[in-house]
Amino acid sequence: MDQTPAQPPLDLTVDAAALTAALVDFPSPSGQEKALADAIETALRALPHLTVDRHGNNVVARTHLGRAERVILAGHIDTVPIAGNVPSRLDEDGVLWGCGTCDMKSGVAVQLRIAQTVPEPNRDLTFVFYDNEEVAAHLNGLGHVADAHPDWLAGDFAVLLEPTDGQVEGGCQGTLRVHLKTTGERAHSARAWMGSNAIHAAAPILAKLAAYEPRTPVVDGLQYHEGLNAVGIEGGVATNVIPDACTVVVNFRYAPDRTPEEAEAFVRDYFADCGIDEFVVDDHTGGARPGLTHPSAQAFLAAVEAEARPKFGWTDVARFSALGVPAVNYSPGDPLLAHKVNERVKASLIPEAEAKLRAWLTS
Repeated sequence: MDQTPAQPPLDLTVDAAALTAALVDFPSPSGQEKALADAIETALRALPHLTVDRHGNNVVARTHLGRAERVILAGHIDTVPIAGNVPSRLDEDGVLWGCGTCDMKSGVAVQLRIAQTVPEPNRDLTFVFYDNEEVAAHLNGLGHVADAHPDWLAGDFAVLLEPTDGQVEGGCQGTLRVHLKTTGERAHSARAWMGSNAIHAAAPILAKLAAYEPRTPVVDGLQYHEGLNAVGIEGGVATNVIPDACTVVVNFRYAPDRTPEEAEAFVRDYFADCGIDEFVVDDHTGGARPGLTHPSAQAFLAAVEAEARPKFGWTDVARFSALGVPAVNYSPGDPLLAHKVNERVKASLIPEAEAKLRAWLTS
């Protein structure tokens, strides 16, 4: 029998900081989002100006006012595993602590407050709350909705409420992970000349990585910084055996002016002279251009009183970009605190972000 205590309903009339605390107190590590998805769905269905749809633990709510443009506000409802940092707590300095406070339940709280308080926006609105963002890409709820119901995600511009410390981060980098494998021949380490050391054979790969000079292209006015790094190495059989296999895991973070095909071709070419026996793509997701030339993006930047900067890392703006919807990242959370045991957010910044979004959507 499930002994998990029942959670109270979400009250969307409370201020955004209090709503963030309530969301944090709904534990929702990746794969365990159902209770929170249920609560969000119930709260949104009580709002007569929205139609609400659900696919798995993904909830989509929309206005249908016939406005000239449609804006999407999206956020994931899962967190990384809890590390003794739930329930939330508000300290005497006005800082809200807890798993997901910054990544990204403060952003989700802003979405829910806009849904509750802006029944007649100047643009039609779509609110997306999705699961499994913090885990493997094939589990991502936004991707599942895009595959099953792409019409639910139709729009002219999207804001992903990922933590940006109140700034606007345009687009995102692509990410490619490859396994570079070298082979050799086993032998007793006392008679090493009888074999061939696969770990030694990986030396040219490491030398190329150490010599790499990152490209820093300007894309739609924002300067990105690429990175090519070893993130793992595996080899060895026993302490008295010459290894016959070695794998170097390499991650390429690339600017959004490259297509996924161009990124893979670059990495293959860069290591072409390193004696690699096998090149295996382990994971690959393309980036997204900033899309800041769109009129809605310009109006958004003015409303939140921020200058755009590039997103270093990958976010689901790339999924919107693939659907033809330009997107940016924006929320009050500090990305440097994401996933930390001491994850936190200054409570006053949450209603401030809400107010700026409301100004954009009602002016």
